[in-house]
Amino acid sequence: MKIIKLIFLSLPFFYSTLALAQSQSDKDMIKNIYDFELTKGKSYEMLDYLSNQIGGRLSGSPQAAAAVEWSRQQMLKFGFDTVYLQEVMVPHWVRGEQEVARIVNSKRIGSLDMTICAIGNSVGTGIGGVSAEIIEVKNFEELEQLGKKNIEGKIVFFNRAFDQTQIHTFRAYGGAVDQRVFGASEAGKYGALGVVVRSMASNLDDVPHTGTLVYKNDLPKIPAVAISTLDAETLSKAIKAEKGLQFYFQTQSEMLPDVLSYNVVAEIKGSQNPNEYIVVGGHLDSWDLGDGAHDDGAGCVQSIEVLRIMRELGYKPKHSIRAVMFMNEENGSRGGIKYAELAKANNEKHIAALESDSGGFSPRGIRSTGNDSVKEKLISWRPLLEPYGLYDFLQAGGGADIGPLAESGTVLFGLFPDSQRYFNYHHTNSDTFDKINKRELELGAAGMTSLIYLIDQYGL
Repeated sequence: MKIIKLIFLSLPFFYSTLALAQSQSDKDMIKNIYDFELTKGKSYEMLDYLSNQIGGRLSGSPQAAAAVEWSRQQMLKFGFDTVYLQEVMVPHWVRGEQEVARIVNSKRIGSLDMTICAIGNSVGTGIGGVSAEIIEVKNFEELEQLGKKNIEGKIVFFNRAFDQTQIHTFRAYGGAVDQRVFGASEAGKYGALGVVVRSMASNLDDVPHTGTLVYKNDLPKIPAVAISTLDAETLSKAIKAEKGLQFYFQTQSEMLPDVLSYNVVAEIKGSQNPNEYIVVGGHLDSWDLGDGAHDDGAGCVQSIEVLRIMRELGYKPKHSIRAVMFMNEENGSRGGIKYAELAKANNEKHIAALESDSGGFSPRGIRSTGNDSVKEKLISWRPLLEPYGLYDFLQAGGGADIGPLAESGTVLFGLFPDSQRYFNYHHTNSDTFDKINKRELELGAAGMTSLIYLIDQYGL
């Protein structure tokens, strides 16, 4: 009886000692992860090639096809257990060469050229362009109030700026982006000839931001362009100063037949639960403007690094870890949908998925879609991650490509970098490799690896 009592009394000490040992082991592992990536990382080198040798990778383009083969070869070279392609049919939208816009024959300022770009998936104007009176609105409610009698035969200018009081700029983006995505159909419903949309940008400059739009099948498809924020300000003042202001724009964009493309998948097999998967990924496609360094070349190379770091450090994961280069996030999300469809068809159990698609800036934390217990677990890991700059674990969210996995119960996570500069470059010709900071990119890769390690060790 005394022996049993002694054993019982010693249990708290035993478990406390075990917890301390585990904690120290985790600290050592995470330090090894960061030390390795910050001294022997390959993410910056890989992104240099993807951005500068391949460039912008719009779905269906030769550059997108080149990126698929590059990432496949890269992951084969790193010696992961399995590397394979998943077929997916993707949209093939082309911008065309000529994009021009101007205020026409204003009584005050004459003709004035404007800086625009076609919005992704938009139909083109054709060679003749569109010329008509332009009217300004802030939202769809104003459209409805104006009605067909005031809109038919005119160009609609959506001019709702980002809410600059939002500290997290993705919230400002979320509060403005509906005008870009659905504005063409909403204006077309009332007989508009075309739409001009203020760029989805945090700052005032002369760089237009593209992005995707979605046409509603039962409404007319009218051409849509984004205008730089500086020119949006100029145009707004001109409309207020002169009744009946005339505007002209011309684009040559068109949607071609779908093209066969691929998700690229690499895997390290789990040692204990090989049929349970933890996924990390980014989207391989980008817009045709710039070279997609932040959106989302950064997320792709960081995801490849997660597997490479684990392999190089000799870590044997309990679960199978996959890195997925998703295709077609930008103007269709078909890669993420296809991956989830195949996972369901193959009865694969995905316990967690982590996406990096918010730029290659300094990581600040991890977003999640998990319940309170998941949030509590993330917070319990904070002492391990905070020394490396990861401290915010209360934001909600995951990622567009991993989103379809939520239906099967997968807990979604998203790397949460500092967002203040992201919408200076997002969907523009300024999203180029020279905007990437090597150390910030590597810190993101190491943070992602650390999170995947902790999930693999302790589950959710």
